[in-house]
Amino acid sequence: MAVTATERRAMDRALALATRGPRGVNPQVGAVLLSPDGEVLAEGWHRGSGTPHAEVDALSKLTPGAARGATAVVTLEPCNHTGRTGPCALALIEAGVARVVYALDDPGDVSGGGAERLRAAGVGVESGERAAEARALIGDWLFAARRGRPHVTVKWAQSLDGRAAADDGTSQWITGPEARADVHRRRAAADAIAVGTGTVLADDPALTARAGDELLPHQPVPVVIGARPTPADAAVHRHPHTPLFFDTHDLSAVLAALHERGIQTLFVEGGPTLASAFLAAGLADRVLAYVAPVLLGGSRLAVTDIGVRSIDQARRLVVDEWLPLGADLLAIAHPADADDPDHAGPEKEGSL
Repeated sequence: MAVTATERRAMDRALALATRGPRGVNPQVGAVLLSPDGEVLAEGWHRGSGTPHAEVDALSKLTPGAARGATAVVTLEPCNHTGRTGPCALALIEAGVARVVYALDDPGDVSGGGAERLRAAGVGVESGERAAEARALIGDWLFAARRGRPHVTVKWAQSLDGRAAADDGTSQWITGPEARADVHRRRAAADAIAVGTGTVLADDPALTARAGDELLPHQPVPVVIGARPTPADAAVHRHPHTPLFFDTHDLSAVLAALHERGIQTLFVEGGPTLASAFLAAGLADRVLAYVAPVLLGGSRLAVTDIGVRSIDQARRLVVDEWLPLGADLLAIAHPADADDPDHAGPEKEGSL
């Protein structure tokens, strides 16, 4: 049976409801329950880890038996596992729901399979409705769920000849105000921002997202990676969020720990050592290279050793966009061998 116009409208509403939930370990999901004649019976959305999932939230607003013969319209396939809450697929079956329309398949090895369980119980199932819109909403969560780590953007600013600083170490400012404002907008779009201890000691960055002197509404969680201690009076300690410190060079372990905290996107701010480490490890999902029309010469390269010994080992990139920013130019790129449907092209509309 094809998806009806009423169900499409209900999916639009479910997508809007999903945005009310927080980003985190669990995805943002919305649900609408329709009576057999297409009237809205109840609505629900997921309010965060440990709370009822969207379908159960909607069912909880009905009296027993009121959902019998209903259609559940949900932005993500009903889950099929028992964690901190029970399986949504079973809750829908026990409530007597006759039909489920959902947008995206659940990618989890454990949580997926809800559609199959529903069909086995005689429930009609339709998938793929408003899939693009649902993916735009939870693409970061989908990436993190599939990979077990956040999506990583590595950023650097460089002179035209590839230097991150002059030979005396000064680097403020290589790029102009338009490029710096763009960086702050992108910081604000990330869940977390990472630097190495070398950058903390050399530049004492605040790691905040600002518009002029004002903090932007969303602030990324500051992350400091490296073995050297951070001074007690470092600016990062005055960040609105408590900083996370990782005394390790194991970037995969760092990313796994961030994933466990519900961090879906990481903005790697610097410096050259940390950026190059992510590139060398194949953990850079997006590259932002801000290029200024200035020559510095010297030895302070924006990117150092990334494990390339010959031209056939070059890390090939696909440029998604060349973006002029005042006198500077931003290259937005992703690895040529990337295979991820949620982050394969230019940055998602509305992500900044």
